[in-house]
Amino acid sequence: MTAANLRLTTATLLMIAGFSALAQSKDIVVDPKGEVPYAIDQRNVVVKSGADLCWRTGYWTPGAAGEAKAGAVPVACECDKDVVGADKCAPAAAAAPAPAPAPAPVVAAAPAPKKCDFSMTLHTDHTFAFNKAVLGPIAKKSLDDMISTKLAACAEVKSVIVTGHTDRLGTQSYNQKLSEKRAEAVQAYLVSKGIKADLIDTMGAGKTQPVQSCDDKLGRKKLIECLAPNRRVTLDVKGPAK
Repeated sequence: MTAANLRLTTATLLMIAGFSALAQSKDIVVDPKGEVPYAIDQRNVVVKSGADLCWRTGYWTPGAAGEAKAGAVPVACECDKDVVGADKCAPAAAAAPAPAPAPAPVVAAAPAPKKCDFSMTLHTDHTFAFNKAVLGPIAKKSLDDMISTKLAACAEVKSVIVTGHTDRLGTQSYNQKLSEKRAEAVQAYLVSKGIKADLIDTMGAGKTQPVQSCDDKLGRKKLIECLAPNRRVTLDVKGPAK
């Protein structure tokens, strides 16, 4: 082999080695913002020599090499590792996700308070005779039973509404007053048994709320007997149960 051929072969081998190094070198893409102390091409890729060395610019300093970024690390980590600390070249560990907040404790709804609310009716002529507002013995017995059983189941009596009623015989104004007297008679009896008067409200409905209809052809005596269910008093009690 002549000397000329030897020189040509050597040059060819060097070129091949240079191209091989370039082929194996990975591109270092830098953030072009700020001062980049390495030569970069139009793709923002650092230009390297045939020996895979990054071309430094005249602005290169160790500080600048450590400031310019190539992804998450300084560009010097790819070009000049000896000028930056190893800690700067390690990718930042992904922050552990914040733990999910603990579910709010389930608070059981408080059970609805038990009530001892009830209604009762005193009716028929055993309670109120025709045209009368006087409590009979049967009416008093019914109230005594209510107090000893239903009221006894209440932790507290919040209110008692007593409403008097009459039959339809007589004028509206007369029956209104009679119904009020019947309600007041029941109130007085309850107070005598220990129920506080300020818990009891009385009212009269007169003949406006009948529960029994009767034909006028019955004759007065039978008509009065037929209308007896309308001569009544209703009680509505409210309060919490024990």
